[in-house]
Amino acid sequence: MTAVLTADVCVAPLAQVSGSDLRVPLVQGGDCAYVNFDYAASAPALAQVTDRIGALLPTYSSVHRGAGYASRISTDCYEKARDSVARFVGADDDQVVVFTRNTTDSLNLLAGCVPGSTVVLDIEHHANLLPWKNSRVVRAADTLAETVRLLVAELCSKPTALLAVTGASNVTGEVLPIAVLADVAHRCGARILVDAAQLAPHRRIDLAECGVDYLAFSGHKLYAPFGAGVLVGRRDWLDAADPYLAGGGAVRNVTVESTQWAPAPARHEAGSPNVLGAAALAAACDALSELDFGAVAEHESALTARLLDGLGSVDGLEFLRLWSDAPDTVGIVTFTIDGFEPGEIAAYLSAEHGIGVRDGRFCAHPLLGRLGRPDGAVRVSVGLGSCSENVDRLVEAVHALVAGCRNWAYAKESGQWNPVPETRFSRDALV
Repeated sequence: MTAVLTADVCVAPLAQVSGSDLRVPLVQGGDCAYVNFDYAASAPALAQVTDRIGALLPTYSSVHRGAGYASRISTDCYEKARDSVARFVGADDDQVVVFTRNTTDSLNLLAGCVPGSTVVLDIEHHANLLPWKNSRVVRAADTLAETVRLLVAELCSKPTALLAVTGASNVTGEVLPIAVLADVAHRCGARILVDAAQLAPHRRIDLAECGVDYLAFSGHKLYAPFGAGVLVGRRDWLDAADPYLAGGGAVRNVTVESTQWAPAPARHEAGSPNVLGAAALAAACDALSELDFGAVAEHESALTARLLDGLGSVDGLEFLRLWSDAPDTVGIVTFTIDGFEPGEIAAYLSAEHGIGVRDGRFCAHPLLGRLGRPDGAVRVSVGLGSCSENVDRLVEAVHALVAGCRNWAYAKESGQWNPVPETRFSRDALV
């Protein structure tokens, strides 16, 4: 942990997010305030983000080629969004901002640009494990220090174009030393890509300072759930590669016989772009830039300590960790409980307590397998809108479950756990 706040400190939300006043029905009757512990999957929108979108909607129009007033406003907003993203991540002059749909889209885009082999760890989210052509997978060790040593050995063993690593594990929250890994990659003649989907919402990133060549993250994890992501990186590979999509906007000139492609970012942004998504992402970057990331880390640390302390005494509960020497984690706590399937726990928390968590294998099947949990686990993830009261409700609910105090029956149907009977809404309405 980065902070030393104790588990008994009362922690308030750090920012206003959408859904903070949401009330949800309970299967046993009545309702309660909803507790969102699924920030690692999709974070709610910041108030500044919804305000920015509301202000832009009246002038939303086509970009880059429209002469109308609204089109000029939208174009200006879209291009200025790149500046906001670049400032947020400390991009240098040689790095270009390409808007995409999400992190997965960004990584697949870059995979088509890499002129050689890629080295990845086996702990990666599928988005950073599957796209790379000619990849070599390194099995992470039991310590972070030994894992870095194994990466050094692999990078130096044969020519490598790219090292692709996560900034923070989406399963355990453990943060990797990206500045160290960037130095290692460069000394071995490779570049480095950081999947920052889980890191960007929680820690300050400065590409120029840490030496990272490429960075990818998603708006929907950065409090801007409007369908945009971003790839920030060095221009030369992006300009040399074939366009990610062939179409209007990606070209300078087209004849029947030939096509002259535009340089990045336009080269990889064919078609009408997601102007509102880019504006939302920029608004989130601007809002987060105004926060003290030290305070963000302390906020998460206090809530995580409270979670670990409260859940640590639950019989049969086991926390998932990768390394014994990881110096920092973002606000993620993942666990299993003997005698309960992860989906069963998640269904109970939602149905009887109005608490949303994530269960499953988190698009990281190899990692869950090596941690001895091939059937999945329960993930609790906190964010700017989380508070100590939320944590206490979760801890109390888990203790009640293990003590046999649940009020409803649950059954698995088509692989999913549900309360039986379901009284909160019609099951047909979910189809």
